[in-house]
Amino acid sequence: MTALPPQPLSPLDGRYRAAVTELGEHLSEAGLNRARVQVEVEWLIFLTDRSMFGSSPLDEAQRDALRSLVRDFGQQEIDELAALEATTRHDVKAVEYLVRSRLSALGLDAIAELTHFACTSEDINNLSYALTVSAAVRGVWLPKYRGVIEKISTRAVEFRDDAMLARTHGQPATPTTMGRELAVTAHRLTRIATQIDGTEYLGKFSGATGTFSAHVVADPAADWPALSKEFVEGLGLTWNPLTTQIESHDWQAELYARVSHANRVLHNLATDVWTYISMGYFRQIPQAGATGSSTMPHKINPIRFENAEANLELSSALLDSLAATLVTSRLQRDLTDSTTQRNIGVALGHSLLALDNLSRGLGEIDLDRAALATDLDGNWEVLGEAIQTVIRAEVVAGRSSISDPYAMLKELTRGKRIGHADLTEFVDRLDIGDEAKSRLLALTPASYVGVASDLVDYLP
Repeated sequence: MTALPPQPLSPLDGRYRAAVTELGEHLSEAGLNRARVQVEVEWLIFLTDRSMFGSSPLDEAQRDALRSLVRDFGQQEIDELAALEATTRHDVKAVEYLVRSRLSALGLDAIAELTHFACTSEDINNLSYALTVSAAVRGVWLPKYRGVIEKISTRAVEFRDDAMLARTHGQPATPTTMGRELAVTAHRLTRIATQIDGTEYLGKFSGATGTFSAHVVADPAADWPALSKEFVEGLGLTWNPLTTQIESHDWQAELYARVSHANRVLHNLATDVWTYISMGYFRQIPQAGATGSSTMPHKINPIRFENAEANLELSSALLDSLAATLVTSRLQRDLTDSTTQRNIGVALGHSLLALDNLSRGLGEIDLDRAALATDLDGNWEVLGEAIQTVIRAEVVAGRSSISDPYAMLKELTRGKRIGHADLTEFVDRLDIGDEAKSRLLALTPASYVGVASDLVDYLP
């Protein structure tokens, strides 16, 4: 058998690449290396700006030339770094050598030794991950996530007045509206979006064991913690003053736990919409050219929601693992986080793919109001809650002497199907005030929704 040409192993880099390609800009190996170059270049400029060790500030042309290495980072640099790493067997050292080669080309050999000055690899790595993850979450994942919230909210407003039978424990229950149910999900997701948006992206820059030891030996008079803080904050990150060799990854654990939480709420949405489709509450809108089944031509399968469900599970499994493992590092440093963090893009990629499917799926369904009305009309027994509650109020007001209204309605309705005529006859015989009786006689399952429609207004 002839071997296949090289193929992507992950479906995120194959079948689903179009849906997740934006993440690769930040969370690929190339994206990580570009961020490493950025940190190395900015540290060099930072030191020369302060004339450390007799250096002089670079002029604007020199600064721009160095920063262009980040701005124009592309295939040439990717290939060059691969060649360097093949020799160094060390990814960050390869980045250092790349920067040094550019300094030489610019005639800046005099400051070459300030490249990677007093840094451990993890000083570069932790800042690079903070920069890339921040850019990926804020620039790619969150906008897509908010787009799904917006679609849910739009449909919530559209269906705000559409009464439907609730099904607590899968059984007929007090009616609600489809809009209110969707608004609940949008509200939950919005809260999590706020939490994710408020994530602190921490960074350390303090040497081999976080003590600034090499820095102090090189220049005992400098306030290295203050310089470190200024540098880290200048990159748009939050400085972490107390670390070992690594930044402790707590911010990552917090972020991934929140994204995983969002995934699970979205998973709940996917399974609920799937169920509403199977019940006939939602109709699926045929898509031109699409095939539902290879043998049953009538079928339109809810594949958007099924695909989302599966990818949300994969994403949360990876994110949960990242959150659990990254917070532990043996003594002052072990290397387990190095390979683990390379899967951040995969974890967020499965979530992004799910968001893409949910966004499409929500636009490919419509409400079958006739199906909702038929279901409501077949379950008049759900008004038992309303009747026994009104009787209780009438007893307290002195307009009824009925004892144990709940037991009375339980006897009438539990495990039974009763219709409009049955309830009308029952209410007519009740010992309650005329106004209360009129209210109950006018009630239908479709009108027994409280203020469900008004609650949609609490959406932001």
